[in-house]
Amino acid sequence: QVQLVESGGGLVQAGGSLRLSCAASGRTSFSTYHMGWFRQAPGKEREFVVAISTSGSTTYYSNSVKGRFTTSRDNAKNTMYLQMNNLKPEDTAVYYCAASYSYTGLINRGSAAYWGQGTQVTVSS
Repeated sequence: QVQLVESGGGLVQAGGSLRLSCAASGRTSFSTYHMGWFRQAPGKEREFVVAISTSGSTTYYSNSVKGRFTTSRDNAKNTMYLQMNNLKPEDTAVYYCAASYSYTGLINRGSAAYWGQGTQVTVSS
């Protein structure tokens, strides 16, 4: 069993920045999981944000965040990060991290073995 805990959310003005973290614990071999960030705004479906491969060498971003968000991971610390810059009100959502055995499954179907509980990000205009 793997537990994922997100942190770093909060309230920020448009144009500001936040850095989210996703810490993994439990019976985990963190480096064997592809990781991803998803978000869900009120009244909307969950949306894919970004995926990162097991080694961190490959990333894939949604068009809505490309050029503004950057993901990374530190396998020695069992932690993944999401640096969010130039935030917009439409980025307001609960952000979830996910661990998956399949990189393409994560991107195409949101298929994940484990999910975090989410952290709220609110961007004011």
